[in-house]
Amino acid sequence: MKYLKLTELYEQLDSTTKRLEKTKILSDFLKEIKIEEKDILYLLLGRIYPEYDERVLGISSQLAVKAISKATGVNSAEIVKEWKSLGDIGQVAEKISKKKRQATLDKKELSVKKVIENLRAIPELVGKGTVDKKLALITELLTSASPLESKYLIRTLIGDLRIGTQESTIRDAIASAFFEKEKEKDAKETSDSIQEALDKSNDIAEVFEIATKQDLKLLRKIPLEIGKPVKLMLAQKALDIPDGFRALGTPCAIEYKYDGFRMLIHKKGDKVFLYTRRLENVTSQFPEIIDYVKKYTKGESLMIDAEAVGFNKKTKEYRPFQEISQRIKRKYDIEKIQEELPVELNVFDVIYYNGKSLIDEPFKKRSELVRSIIEEKPYKIVCAKQIITDSEKKAEEFYKKALADNQEGIMMKNLDAPYQSGRRVGHMLKMKPNQRELDLVITGAEYGTGKRSGWMSSFIVSCQDGDEFLEIGKVGTGIKEKSEEGLSFEELTKKLTPLIKKEKGRTVEIKPKLVVSITYQEIQKSPTYNSGFALRFPRVTVLRPDRDTADIATLQEIQEDYDIQQKKKVY
Repeated sequence: MKYLKLTELYEQLDSTTKRLEKTKILSDFLKEIKIEEKDILYLLLGRIYPEYDERVLGISSQLAVKAISKATGVNSAEIVKEWKSLGDIGQVAEKISKKKRQATLDKKELSVKKVIENLRAIPELVGKGTVDKKLALITELLTSASPLESKYLIRTLIGDLRIGTQESTIRDAIASAFFEKEKEKDAKETSDSIQEALDKSNDIAEVFEIATKQDLKLLRKIPLEIGKPVKLMLAQKALDIPDGFRALGTPCAIEYKYDGFRMLIHKKGDKVFLYTRRLENVTSQFPEIIDYVKKYTKGESLMIDAEAVGFNKKTKEYRPFQEISQRIKRKYDIEKIQEELPVELNVFDVIYYNGKSLIDEPFKKRSELVRSIIEEKPYKIVCAKQIITDSEKKAEEFYKKALADNQEGIMMKNLDAPYQSGRRVGHMLKMKPNQRELDLVITGAEYGTGKRSGWMSSFIVSCQDGDEFLEIGKVGTGIKEKSEEGLSFEELTKKLTPLIKKEKGRTVEIKPKLVVSITYQEIQKSPTYNSGFALRFPRVTVLRPDRDTADIATLQEIQEDYDIQQKKKVY
């Protein structure tokens, strides 16, 4: 397929904000893709590999400027000036390439195959001369590109496609393109089957290929594979213990809700792989966990769901997430930080064991298996603390014990429920004292003045509604002026600067990547923000490097929290 055809599709998708229109446009396009061209599905999401694959382009905006300059002969300073004016480096590439001065006698028509080949060569480059080699690969494409192709090449390179399309849109387009008859009978079953395949494989091109056979049974049979992470099952909220019992039935399992970070662990023979809930491979960051899994788990192959919790080596007291979160991203001095910030692995589920998927087995059976395959070693690897009860009194006592042990609260689980990866499910509920907390993503900021000059000091946070991010408030409290006191304005500014999409005066638009936990006094109706809501007295509590935009609060959840809040006021 010609790359121009794909970029024309991008333009069509960008021209409408209506989800149904985007789905129809994508559905028609998917019918034209040949099986051997399935990698186009990655490009539809601005990627070049499946979601679980760690290889990324990693091209900075500054390198993109150099590439545009080299391909067009236009001075970098002029490109930067245009960028500040337009706020979109992709549009700059399009505008400048219309009047590029460099001779292009050897210009060739770009194919999608050629684009993918060059882009996939970029992450493989290491060592001396890497930057020049990357520039050569990008320049080769830009030299042959039309203005429209230049626009989307640059946007793809910097990871900012801007067409308002996410995996869920493509999922619905696949359903429309290949399962029209089934969709008419049971739209939810069709959508759920495709979503389940996506959650298990994390490979949209693989799901597309199977979907072209127009057989939902084949999608349901996508296997779990060691070394290929699945999306983790997520919980909804319980107001209190009676509310949890009403929703789940009795008896139910109650476990500690640990103040750590989720970890999906794969083991096959002597090989162990560690993944975060964002599907990031963190195997090299936690050598002690690899050792624990090898020594203290039974079975040739397994996938276990667990929480890594930090503790004080001297006092053995558990430590809050923010104190150990730095281990997730740490690439160097691993042994030193391992000594300073040790973790205990708390295992609470198993979804694959000795070659067999267990996701359709009831939680009671999976939980019993966990306890039979883990040899518990306190402060190394243990099974999650658990009771099974229908007594509100016992549940309340267990809840208080979890809080006394410096954990967040409790999880309540239906004993008969399967494991539903990638979804917030009603058969697993979380309960903690501070229910007025949301995970949100930063989508904008404003630079400070006076002693905060040079730092971003006020941040717009957003929730998610389908493929859109909707603003719900502005927050500046909870952040420190000195880095030694905790999360600082300086640290946030450094993390957000590479994500700037557009600048206007002191305000900037931010690519939605950085997730933060926010506490608040209450949710209010508000015309100020496009979500229709605002948070009263919001406060940043911690960065969540273990979470991405798929984990943030949805508009529906905020509406539900608002409704619950209003009912409490009435009573």
